[in-house]
Amino acid sequence: MRALTVATVFVLSVFGAQLVRIQGLDAHAVAAEAESNRVTAQIIPAMRGQILSADGTVLASSVVREVVVADQTAVCTYRTGKTTCDPATSGSAVQQAAEQLSPLLGTPVSELVPELEGTSRYRILSKDVTPLTWNKIAALGIPGIARDQRETRSERTYPQGTTSAALVGYLTDDGKPGGGVELMVDKDLQGTPGRTTYEQGQDGTAIPSGQSSTTPAVNGEDVRLTVNSSLQWYAQNALAQRIKETKAQSGTVVIMNAKSGDLLSIASYPTFNPNTDVGKKGAQLDNKAFSDVFEPGSTAKIMTMSAALEEGTVTPSTPVIIPNRLPRYDQRFKDSHEHPTEYRTVAGTLAESSNIGTILVSETLKSSTLERYFRKFGLGTRSGVGYPGESGGILPPSDTWSGTKRANVSFGQGISVTAVQAASVFQTIANGGVRVTPRLVDSVIAADGTVTKEPASKGTRVVSAKTAAAVSTMLEGVVGAEGTAPEAQIPGYRIAGKTGTADFYDASVGKYRGHTASFIGYAPADDPQIVVAVIVQNPVYPYFGGYVAGPVFKDVTTYALQELKIPPTGKKPPHLKLEVTPAEALADPTLLRDGKKHPRR
Repeated sequence: MRALTVATVFVLSVFGAQLVRIQGLDAHAVAAEAESNRVTAQIIPAMRGQILSADGTVLASSVVREVVVADQTAVCTYRTGKTTCDPATSGSAVQQAAEQLSPLLGTPVSELVPELEGTSRYRILSKDVTPLTWNKIAALGIPGIARDQRETRSERTYPQGTTSAALVGYLTDDGKPGGGVELMVDKDLQGTPGRTTYEQGQDGTAIPSGQSSTTPAVNGEDVRLTVNSSLQWYAQNALAQRIKETKAQSGTVVIMNAKSGDLLSIASYPTFNPNTDVGKKGAQLDNKAFSDVFEPGSTAKIMTMSAALEEGTVTPSTPVIIPNRLPRYDQRFKDSHEHPTEYRTVAGTLAESSNIGTILVSETLKSSTLERYFRKFGLGTRSGVGYPGESGGILPPSDTWSGTKRANVSFGQGISVTAVQAASVFQTIANGGVRVTPRLVDSVIAADGTVTKEPASKGTRVVSAKTAAAVSTMLEGVVGAEGTAPEAQIPGYRIAGKTGTADFYDASVGKYRGHTASFIGYAPADDPQIVVAVIVQNPVYPYFGGYVAGPVFKDVTTYALQELKIPPTGKKPPHLKLEVTPAEALADPTLLRDGKKHPRR
């Protein structure tokens, strides 16, 4: 008895000491620990801002989705009147719960039953339930699936599907931007998540009288682009159709405001569906207008002509004798077709797109001068849009050019550009010689409706207005009857533009394989409003730019002029002298011909 008494007193003493410690010495810490065990928190997701076109069409938006979570240790009591699982009734309870949930979740009963059985306190049944469906699920009163276990998330949707996917971009499975405008302006779009905290009992339900607090989420801002949704849709479809017709590998169409540099459409093909294709093997998720580089070919000749005109070494009427072959160092250069010796002007050289004539024009300039103008036109550096994954192209320093490289560069080979860079070159000429940085984001719209306009792009003069006007007139000759792209003519409008056909370097095999066909131009030529660039990679023969890209240019430009309500000017194009007689050429002291020395500036 004495031993039992001593033991009982000892145990009671330990309990008493522990009680004194808990209630007296460590009361605050123990209370805080108990509270932390009771308090739980839920993150309130911020709705990602919308991406809108210039005309207000929704290109990307977020919708609310509910996550349905089951506590398996509670579901087993459904309609049993019990508070704990009973092996005798649990199977029937789970079966009934599955039958009630099946039509709402769109999941067969046979698949739901295993998800509802077991001892897990947290089993996700669905992440894609609408708020309306969630309310119906909550109304069933199934234990373990209650309102206080509600988890809300946002899901990104792209109403325009494939039309603007390559431009707008996408989100990955974890909700992070994977490319395009989504990544470009992520800081504006993402918002700030909120947080709700509350006290819960041992069964996971909220304590009605417990402490709770809520910090609301701050939704992301909407971003309005410069893109016209109608032009984007039309250009994307016209491009896709032509690529299929010519069995080409890929292509792009860029439409740009000639004066402001605003990008009105960026079509890229192949494309993808951001609602279904992200994560699939083989999905092409990039925008080729920014990421893919190619040799521009003859569309680059306007830079060589502009440089020579600006430096005063030639005029549009300067005669040029163009032989069938032009030997330079270890190479004999030729044009796209065989021909006898031709007598043309500089304007005629551009209209016919003669490689040989362009080389002779370039030889009136130093290599460093030619490089300087190419860089002023925007080659060798990113466009300034800030688009993710954009390439700056390739323009090697002129002091590394060999003799043949120098000749190649003059007519657009041995260098590379993106479609946006190529369009920007023509925008410079169309804008009177002033290059304006391309612009894609127009404004940011806060939740309260406050609109913050993005600043207008700055302009940089590349050539004089006189030179730009002369080149523009020469470009009108390209679409004339004697030019390389009469297919690009649009009735009632004066059109200026240039074809391009170049060898295509296929990086996947490390060599040239196929061709790049292009046409870039603007309208109306005497009062330029829009620039349209069409690039098609690896079309099946015939692969010439005028044939492959010219019809797309005409189709898209015609639609754009109508959509933007740009009227014809009604003025007739000036007459261009494209050819000269041998006697006229030989009598002109400014004649350009093989073997003649020119003072290079």
